[in-house]
Amino acid sequence: MAWLVSLAGVALVMAALRDLFHTLWHPTRHGGLSRVVMSALWRLARRVRGRRRVVGLVGPLAMVTVVGMWAVTIILGWAVLYWPHMPGAFAFTPGSGAAEQPALLDSVYLSLVMVATLGLGDVVPADGWLRLVSPLEALVGFVLLTATVSWVLEIFPTLTRRRALAVRLAVLRDSDPTAGQLDCVMGALLLDSLASEIVRVRIDFTQYAEAYYFHDGEDHSSLAAMVGYAADLTHRGRSARRSDVLLAADLLAGALKDLADVLDQRFLRTGGDPPEVFAAYAADHGRGPA
Repeated sequence: MAWLVSLAGVALVMAALRDLFHTLWHPTRHGGLSRVVMSALWRLARRVRGRRRVVGLVGPLAMVTVVGMWAVTIILGWAVLYWPHMPGAFAFTPGSGAAEQPALLDSVYLSLVMVATLGLGDVVPADGWLRLVSPLEALVGFVLLTATVSWVLEIFPTLTRRRALAVRLAVLRDSDPTAGQLDCVMGALLLDSLASEIVRVRIDFTQYAEAYYFHDGEDHSSLAAMVGYAADLTHRGRSARRSDVLLAADLLAGALKDLADVLDQRFLRTGGDPPEVFAAYAADHGRGPA
């Protein structure tokens, strides 16, 4: 029976590590428990009064919640692993009073100490297999800390790229180039560079899907509000006579369709064409399309 309880603890730890792996290093279309937490917070924030202020907190708050969920699951999983073998398989420092506490409390305490890599030494494993298993928890704690820092450092550059693209589209909208003005070499370069930026954003949504749940603030920095204008530029480019402009317009149209497919498959699930998907994207972020 003791080994069944320990195996249940191992299952908890593996579930947390699997979710961490699929969130950070091998994202899937359906995501894991972390994606469920983020989407639930996003839907909840959309129903709150003064939603813009609340929605702006969803991304950072969701990341803190997910990291806390990973940490708690790992700590409890290792505590459950230790619990059936506490206190007989452990040595206690004389006078520490640790052995006088309930076995489950001692197990949680030891798990906290190990995952935080504190190494206080008042409770140490005595059995051979536990002496091998316990340092692994410290290693997992180090992995969790490193993964959290990496996640934060990787998420914010994706937001910068997305917002920079939105601002660029806003500037273009204000200048409002005509189809005739796009029918030149500079027009082809403009459409081609927009296609490249949209491809980067599409990859960001695939690799860092959590970035979807970050609010972009003002309309001119919100891709949800501005992406529709890129489709308008595509239509203008397709009415040009130069072959390079026509090619660049087709590339931009393909990049926009690919982005719409990713948004629809992973977040919106409208089953519609790109204009419908972009309209749903704008509505989901509380914006009207440009």
